[in-house]
Amino acid sequence: MIPIPQYPVYSALITLLGGRQVGYELEEETGWGVTEAELERCLKNAISIDGLDIKAMAIINPGNPTGQVLTRDDLEIICKFCSKHGIVLLADEVYQRNVYTSAKSFISAKKVAVELENECSNLQLISFHSTSKGLIGECGRRGGYMELHGIDPYVASQLYKLASSGLCSNVGGQIMTSLMLTPPREGDDSYELFMKEESYIMNGLKRKAKILVDGLNKIEGIDCEEAEGAMYAFPKITNFPKKAIEKAKENGQTPDTLYALSLLEETGICVVPASGFGQKCGRIGFRTTFLPKEERIEKAIDLFGTHHEMFCKKYS
Repeated sequence: MIPIPQYPVYSALITLLGGRQVGYELEEETGWGVTEAELERCLKNAISIDGLDIKAMAIINPGNPTGQVLTRDDLEIICKFCSKHGIVLLADEVYQRNVYTSAKSFISAKKVAVELENECSNLQLISFHSTSKGLIGECGRRGGYMELHGIDPYVASQLYKLASSGLCSNVGGQIMTSLMLTPPREGDDSYELFMKEESYIMNGLKRKAKILVDGLNKIEGIDCEEAEGAMYAFPKITNFPKKAIEKAKENGQTPDTLYALSLLEETGICVVPASGFGQKCGRIGFRTTFLPKEERIEKAIDLFGTHHEMFCKKYS
């Protein structure tokens, strides 16, 4: 089971490994939240209609492409559900340092599992973190780890054996992972500089997330949930012209692919069609990021607005 929208590596790996994907839909109306009813519905249909045996469930927290931070209630629903049904929970938490809203904080799946010991006594959890993403964001330096909780010791030994049989992260990646786990402490020579640089990066991301989302929401016909975490915004287009949908169908494209290509050709801005991540039937949108410099994001907002108006007129 994987969230919809999802990071496409999940569906790709499931296919590569000969598995079957079962998507559970996140609720955009509640800030991309999770409901017990949706999880139970997907599980029931997978078993009774498709004849599948659900082995695992993935969560992405903070979300990619949706940028939400799961609440304590969301995580309790997920942990209890997986414990109840004997489903291994795979917690992708690589953006855990990237939380921009003051209304929420990152809560790990393991924290919830430990604190709900009685209700989650059967939970099997594997948590993932990476130096290649998140606040450090050193995408060219590959390093990370997974932590096992409630996993049978024999299974854990086999996972360790599999990991040992492959090539390890290079030295640079291992050093970055070590620094991520054990950053400079107060009193260390590098502590003040580290905190200054970390604060500079985090505050910049907070500002840019707000600039992008606020700017998109000012464009008539574009609606975007708050980017609470990660590095992305996932807006939807609410006034997509009917003729544009017909044109996309004629081209053998999804409507948001037609829109994204038009945006690229007219403005040079590259976004990813939302259909590539999965979305509810009838929804049209795209994923974009707030990593560029603030002045470039502000300029991009103007271009987004100009293009959207032009696109709607063209296909009106």
